[in-house]
Amino acid sequence: MPESVFLQMDAAKKAALARGLSLIDLSIGASDLPPPQVALQALSDAVWDPSTYGYCLRSGFTPLLEAVADWHQQRFGQKLDPARELLPLIGSQEGFSNLLLATTNPGDLILLPDPGYPSYLGAVAIAGLQTHLVPLQEDQNFLPDLQAIPADVAARASVLVLSYPNNPTSGVATPEFMQQAVDFCLQHDILLIHDFPYVDMVFGDYEAPSVLDAKGAMGCAVELYSISKSFHLGGFRLGWAAGNKDAIAALEQLKSAVDFNQYVGIQRAGIAALGLPRSHTRQDARRLMERRDALCQALRGTGWDISVPQASMYVWARIPAPISSFDFALDLARETGVTVAPGRAFGTRGEGFVRFALVREPAMLQEAAQKIAGFLKERV
Repeated sequence: MPESVFLQMDAAKKAALARGLSLIDLSIGASDLPPPQVALQALSDAVWDPSTYGYCLRSGFTPLLEAVADWHQQRFGQKLDPARELLPLIGSQEGFSNLLLATTNPGDLILLPDPGYPSYLGAVAIAGLQTHLVPLQEDQNFLPDLQAIPADVAARASVLVLSYPNNPTSGVATPEFMQQAVDFCLQHDILLIHDFPYVDMVFGDYEAPSVLDAKGAMGCAVELYSISKSFHLGGFRLGWAAGNKDAIAALEQLKSAVDFNQYVGIQRAGIAALGLPRSHTRQDARRLMERRDALCQALRGTGWDISVPQASMYVWARIPAPISSFDFALDLARETGVTVAPGRAFGTRGEGFVRFALVREPAMLQEAAQKIAGFLKERV
């Protein structure tokens, strides 16, 4: 399994603190915005309810799945069966790893994006899968060219992984692309896993499409959701899987052997959050958009060439200097206290880039940009 980039960045942060520097941590996508009060109140009330103290079997998570089904109906107009097409997760990251274990055999081939979320590689290693990397290139708007995948590779593949809005590149997809992906997977008998935690982190008029809206998607696709990003409840570890009933059944069977689901009180917090009007997540997205604009403008003013993202909580930018992304990120952290994620940590095609997480207010992001400019001035 690959070494976690976040562990390496933690060591660099400790070095900065040992020098007496203050940290501006933009390396991890852990939201600093407050969770909804109704969610916290629901959890607080549940703590004093003895009926929540036991193991949570299917009857215990039925209310959550009913709330999730209502959310899908209101958000996308989708009519999903809570009993067969939805399943709660202890966070989408857990769901991804267990879904691979439930639906593949060791030695199967998986199509993974490069760059991509680092934990995918760990899950693939646990499942014993072979990997074919699918490039996400800047000149293609960080969308994979599925037709460029060799025919013999497509014929062998068992799983295709997508995630839009994308981490780390902030690339976005269209409904037309989602239909192309579904058609590709149906043609080659491939399970399509769409990791969808940034569904609500969209800016302006852009709306992130659900792959389940594509024609034929319920025959091949599973979409993974999380309350971590939309409602700033990352530590609560709650999400759900939606889609193909056979894959959902396999995942439920596997999970029944390894966990008793998330605490009912946390599920009630999720239900309360999902019941909020869309204006709540829209307001939070506007705050992220203000941060995006502040950071992009500040970096552009110091020589960075940056594309302004339409969604996600990240800015993905090419380093304006001949320095490796790891050297840039680690030295920047040690010498200035500003931490970013090196692009190489997300795959070979991430080299030359860094990822900024929009987890600080605009003034601090502008301060970070100035410190980065000073760091680069000494290096170039």
